[in-house]
Amino acid sequence: MRTLLICHHDDALDREGLARWLAAVSELCGIVEVREPSARAARRIRREIERVGWLRFLDVLAFRVHYRLTRAAGDSKWAAARLDALRARYAPLPQSVPVHLTHSPNDRAAEQFIREARPDLVLARCKFLLRESVFSIPRAGTFVLHPGICPEYRNAHGCFWALANDDPGHVGVTLLRIDKGVDTGPVFGYFRCDYDEIRESHIVIQYRCVLDNLDAIAARLREIHEGAAEPIDTSGRHSRAWGQPWLTRHLRRRRRVAAGAV
Repeated sequence: MRTLLICHHDDALDREGLARWLAAVSELCGIVEVREPSARAARRIRREIERVGWLRFLDVLAFRVHYRLTRAAGDSKWAAARLDALRARYAPLPQSVPVHLTHSPNDRAAEQFIREARPDLVLARCKFLLRESVFSIPRAGTFVLHPGICPEYRNAHGCFWALANDDPGHVGVTLLRIDKGVDTGPVFGYFRCDYDEIRESHIVIQYRCVLDNLDAIAARLREIHEGAAEPIDTSGRHSRAWGQPWLTRHLRRRRRVAAGAV
């Protein structure tokens, strides 16, 4: 099984940890390493404002400030410890694995790199909606490990929104094959973990849903590669796309948990 990883350069758990894992469970034939320009982040902010309005966007900003003050340092230490654990479990990447640096996995050079690598399957760990000319390259498809259970929690931060909606049964990660929509492709697996939402942020929880299930995820990817995996029937289920976390919803959930109301 030839695999290729698309990830961001500044996410070490993906760029090194998941890359080592993929190299251990498959033939990792390439890495597309994304270094986003600042203009890209500005466009993402504009889209969020257009989606929720200025008042709600202030709620988004308030959550980010709250996270940096209360969680960011602890989450960084947690990520470093998990990366050390992955380094102990999986060997360093072979120097023969080619790496393509890009501002966008959708540009022509990145597309050509993926075509020349000839992957059977691509794992996309990036904040981009991939063009069809890119995600259609691998024979078995391009897949994401989406935070949140789809189709109920599509788009960003599904684990946060499941908790915010008092819906812990939908806290998890969805393995789905990318199509033209936003997390609307065929679903091939759900992966969950035991978590402590008081001590762990939604960022840690969504990473743990991946890292605590690497063996099961690898087995499912092999089944997909062999043509033995059938997508899960999600017809008739409620579907909604969510956005960035809001501080008001976070604090409401924390109060309800503290009061034993959930």
